[in-house]
Amino acid sequence: MAFWKPGAERPASALDRASVREQELGIDVPQPSFVDAELRERLPVYRHRHELLYLLEHHGVVVVVGHTGSGKTTQIPQYIREAGWAVDGRQVVCTQPRRVAASSVAARVASETRTKLGEEVGYAVRFEDCTHPVHTQLKYTTPGLLFRECMRDPLLSRYSVVMVDEAHERGVYTDLLIALLKKIRKVRPELRIVVSSATIDAESFARYFDPTYAGQATDDVALLSLEGRSYPVEIAYTPAPVHNYVQAAVEAAWNVHLTQPLGDLLVFLTGRDEIQTVMQALHDRYAALPPGSLPMLLLPLYAGLPPEEQNGVFLPAPRGTRKVILATNVAEASVTIDGIVYVVDTGFTKIKQLDWASGMDVLAVVPASQAALHQRAGRAGRTAPGKCLRLFPASQLAALPRGPTPELVRCDLAPYLLQLKALGIDNLARFDFVPPAPSAEAMSRALTYLASLEALDDHGRLLPLGERLAEAPLDPMMARALLYAAHAGCSEEVLTIAAMTSVASPFTAFEYGPSMDVQAEIARRKFVAEEGDHLTLLNVYNAFVHPRIGQQSPKWAAKYSLSYASLRRAQTIRSQLAKYVTLHWSLPLRSSEDATLVRKCLVAGLFKNAAERLDDGSFRSVHHSALLWAHPSSVLFTRAPPERWVVFGEVTHTAKPLMRDITVIDQAWLLELAPHYYQLHRPARRY
Repeated sequence: MAFWKPGAERPASALDRASVREQELGIDVPQPSFVDAELRERLPVYRHRHELLYLLEHHGVVVVVGHTGSGKTTQIPQYIREAGWAVDGRQVVCTQPRRVAASSVAARVASETRTKLGEEVGYAVRFEDCTHPVHTQLKYTTPGLLFRECMRDPLLSRYSVVMVDEAHERGVYTDLLIALLKKIRKVRPELRIVVSSATIDAESFARYFDPTYAGQATDDVALLSLEGRSYPVEIAYTPAPVHNYVQAAVEAAWNVHLTQPLGDLLVFLTGRDEIQTVMQALHDRYAALPPGSLPMLLLPLYAGLPPEEQNGVFLPAPRGTRKVILATNVAEASVTIDGIVYVVDTGFTKIKQLDWASGMDVLAVVPASQAALHQRAGRAGRTAPGKCLRLFPASQLAALPRGPTPELVRCDLAPYLLQLKALGIDNLARFDFVPPAPSAEAMSRALTYLASLEALDDHGRLLPLGERLAEAPLDPMMARALLYAAHAGCSEEVLTIAAMTSVASPFTAFEYGPSMDVQAEIARRKFVAEEGDHLTLLNVYNAFVHPRIGQQSPKWAAKYSLSYASLRRAQTIRSQLAKYVTLHWSLPLRSSEDATLVRKCLVAGLFKNAAERLDDGSFRSVHHSALLWAHPSSVLFTRAPPERWVVFGEVTHTAKPLMRDITVIDQAWLLELAPHYYQLHRPARRY
């Protein structure tokens, strides 16, 4: 086996080349501290798949250090499959942190292997399974879906090799899945685990699986390094901080289009609202293009986008046209979009984190880590030399975190602890979390909430209701609302609401302010329910599927500025949820025209997210007294609710915390349906 020796000449990696190019440009940039050159020098560089397969044969866990362009996501699973690890009914499975990556990578690998997607190579994501029960040998999926599969098959017996890709991103389900795989290997030592990680975390993952690891391969663990084949990327920075990075992204994208040669452009933003704002601004400027300029094709890419629209970014642009992709961090890793030559990076990302003041998960915009910035710049060097413009000064780079904070230590743990309980892990204090473990305070708060949800008893033991909530393909809050509705007689309505809140907003052209689309707002008023957003979404869906109104027609959806793709996806999700309720819960589907009953069922699940409207139009959360406001997309943004009390689906934190998916309620329902949470006593309900 050929090992690269320290001091020997080796090809420069993509990162090395980018660093040299920055120096050539005369930019004084502190080099990212997450690049551990000493570790890279110690690791062998494996040139052929035979060495990889040798390690897999002789070590239970292989940690792969693979930089952008090394082919680890597409090639390693293929090598493993072709080596015979997917025979006798066994499968090779590779997890991707995002559903966009899972589906797009599976399509790419199916194309490379000249097989039909869904046969030998397939993918499975939430509410979508494109695999064959017998023929599929290589499956791409999300960590959350594979984690849930452990509830049905605790030993993951159908898989011979599990590859956890992009583990350094430290998502909740990635960390929990790795912890479960470590437990499974104690019972199934023949199971092979491949963990793909950036350099920053490689040795820590190795020590997690084998505490005796000290830089050299052990019987259990081996590390290997894969060199990338990326092209050099020129990186430039703004001379001073920008005051509005969204507007700066518009200016930067427009200048790239006007001044740079043909090549596609990728702009990193933090969420759907920003993407729509930038798309509209660029579209408005398009009419002012000088004669002879390149045509521009604007495409969005974010997690809630329907799959058929996501796939559009991977198709080549028409000849002589520049494709401009406006994306969140879903395009940061694992997703290869051919033709990208230019990247505009705002330097920010949106993450979910627990707001200790309110006790709720909020979506907050924060600076991206150095590792994330490196991944983003690498998108421009996949198929040709590229350029990356970062919308902040170079002097700020060193102050950024080396890598992302593990999601498990910054979010509400309740849904995940419930699922661990459902897997039979009762003593959570002794569970071997991937370091760092969640704090005792965070776990205590989550368990207290689960008890108020009537998922656990006073001793922390799983109740029958908790088992049902853990296994449902929904957040426990919405699952409880649906279960309550099934008993109350309005499951049809709550099924629709659950499906509609699982997809992107159906309102495609909606924004308050100077750029508001007046016609879209007038169209939306046809569906608005004064009781709030959930019933408004119910009205939209019911009109869409009505045989004499919407008739499931794209033309009808366009007439009312609605997303046909979002509505069709909501239909698919609703159908699957309906099967779950009837088959797994063995409960009937019944409909009610009582809007009050529907809102009461929502309170049965969303009681934690309750707030009271104040005289100035703001809201104060009931349990933690946090000050909140209605999101501009809410129907209550410009309307005073008929009652002072509301429940909401989530909070987005930009300049201030904004509530989404709001419904007006009666205060008495909180005391009736959630006395445990509001510190009143009542015997536990049994389902």
